[in-house]
Amino acid sequence: MAEEMKDTFLTYKGKPLVRCGKTIYYGNMSDPFVACFTIQSDKEFKDITLSDKVLIQIINTDPDVSPKEKIVKKSEKNGLFNALDLGAVWLERALK
Repeated sequence: MAEEMKDTFLTYKGKPLVRCGKTIYYGNMSDPFVACFTIQSDKEFKDITLSDKVLIQIINTDPDVSPKEKIVKKSEKNGLFNALDLGAVWLERALK
């Protein structure tokens, strides 16, 4: 059972979520675009830390694209759920 868990990712709306520090990548890296969420600030609520300001970016995964053209769209939202919701819509539109 532990080996089954090793190859699975946390998913949101059927796409994998991968976290590295304060950055969360959403989507398959083999797709032309992925969403990147960067947590810019946190706030304390009772005994937990919540994400406050989150930067959303739709990134082109083509290695031949120049760094200036990598970021297709970006915005900032309050709260991780609002950012994930908007990022999921943007990613779906970009992949069509």
